[in-house]
Formats: sequence, C-alpha cells, structure tokens
Amino acid sequence: MKHFPMIEWIITGYSARQDENGYFFYEGRDDDVINSSGYRIGPMEVENALMEHGSIKECAVVGSPHEKRGEIVKAFIVLKDGKNGSDALIKELQHFTKHLTAPYKYPRKIEFVTDLPRTVTGKLSRRILKNQEYGRGQNIS
Repeated sequence: MKHFPMIEWIITGYSARQDENGYFFYEGRDDDVINSSGYRIGPMEVENALMEHGSIKECAVVGSPHEKRGEIVKAFIVLKDGKNGSDALIKELQHFTKHLTAPYKYPRKIEFVTDLPRTVTGKLSRRILKNQEYGRGQNIS
C-alpha cells in the first residue's frame, strides 16, 4: 500500500493512502497521523473500529509518546449511559480493535473520559488531547 503524505494535487495538510486497486483512503491531518514503530496510523480508522463496539458513545484517538516506539495509539473513550470503564473493558476493546484493523493499530492505552474537547463549531479537537499527552495542555475528564 502506498502512503501519500502530500499528493501534488492535494496541498491541504491531509494524509491519504492508495490501495493496490487504486482507491484512495483519507487517513487524517498530517499532524494527527500516529507514527508508531515506523507504522503510520490514521486515527480515524481506529476510531471507526472502536465505534462499532456497543459500549462506546464517542471516542478520539491520538499518538501518545513512547520511549521505544516513538508514539503509541491512545484512545479517549466516552461510554454510553449505564456503562462503566474497567480493566476488563480495556482488554475487551483492545481485542475487539485488533480484529477490525491491523493488529499493530490497536490502542495500547485507553482512558475513559466524560466528554471530548471540541472547537467552537463542535468539531472534535484532537490537538488538545495530543497536547495533553505531550504535557502541553490541561487534562480533560
């Protein structure tokens, strides 16, 4: 599979990939793409996989610093009403994600939160979460 950090005719700061059949897939903004042990992981693919689990109301995925891998996948998860976060649910979500995506894309860290940061227009703000992971911002909960 080819990766295109910047395709000549798309100069927006977005990343895409092309499969063996020539189809293009949006991976996210270049600054959102997670680089873990040399793999480029689009956060939206992991988020879409997690959203298929019946316990999740919404989620966001960012890179979290890691000494050996550079970054690891971290998921911030808002659970549906009546659901509670636990170590058992974390393991279940990791296993669930491994079966819907490539095994290296599963979230190695999961944090349950009550809500996710949004821009004034209501769009998810991964930048705030990533800044938090890198110690450049405030915690959310």
